[in-house]
Amino acid sequence: MQVLQNPHRQPEDRGVYSILETMDVDTGIRTVIREFDDTIEAPNWTGDGRFLIYNRNGRIYRLELATGNITVIYSGAARACNNDHVLSPDGESIAVSCGTWEDGLSRIYRLPLEGGEPVLITPMAPSYLHGWSPDGETLAYCGERNGSFDIYTIPVWGGRERRLTSSPGLDDGPEYSPDGEHIWFNSTRSGLMQLWRMEADGAKPTQMTFDESNNWFGHVSPDGERVAFISYKKGDVEIDKHPPNKTVQLRLMSSRGGDFKVLTELFGGQGTINVNSWAPDSRHIAFVSYRLK
Repeated sequence: MQVLQNPHRQPEDRGVYSILETMDVDTGIRTVIREFDDTIEAPNWTGDGRFLIYNRNGRIYRLELATGNITVIYSGAARACNNDHVLSPDGESIAVSCGTWEDGLSRIYRLPLEGGEPVLITPMAPSYLHGWSPDGETLAYCGERNGSFDIYTIPVWGGRERRLTSSPGLDDGPEYSPDGEHIWFNSTRSGLMQLWRMEADGAKPTQMTFDESNNWFGHVSPDGERVAFISYKKGDVEIDKHPPNKTVQLRLMSSRGGDFKVLTELFGGQGTINVNSWAPDSRHIAFVSYRLK
């Protein structure tokens, strides 16, 4: 398998420094973990709380929080990984979205978290991974098929994909609730980009945010109580785009809906919090902010 960079979500040299941070969402205290002189994106927090996983220049890296040591996760020929990567519930595997040489489109692969050869899961493309079911059996992703971007699921070992949404506009960012009963996603179906929740089989879609912002990537805390997400100001972006180098807000709301609070405002967007980055304690999140060179 040959690969190349995916033009849609693959990080490029954006002329920025990247700042990997964590935050205590109860106190608002931010902690800088490390700064980088190029683009890194989308930290995952491992279930044991020891590591942050992120993508950089098409590869997946692991940073040990206690020591600061960084290692690359060997991924064979999958060297154009983008910011859509998710860890398995048992912590043994990672699934990644990766551009392929034949057509430049993103497909989903699975490999051991310790590194190994990637296994293709979604032959159809483009496919952008966002969720792994708590029982370890199913992946949820955004797929573009015949010009329509919708939510799909597929068995973790591959097989036939199942389409869960069919609304006009963009449905993206599907992520399971910790109990596996719901999938959170974001959609333009009501106008602006807003957070929605549906049952795991696609039934009963329910809008969860209603404000005059474009809200993306709802990440449910491990205890199922809170949802962190990123918001662009209305008019700053097209409703179906989440570009880099914008002033955005990180927000927090109850998983039951209702009012939100602003955790912080920062320079970021694409790459800041594309994937679930809650710590196991359901109190801290990891994210990336940026600074122009």
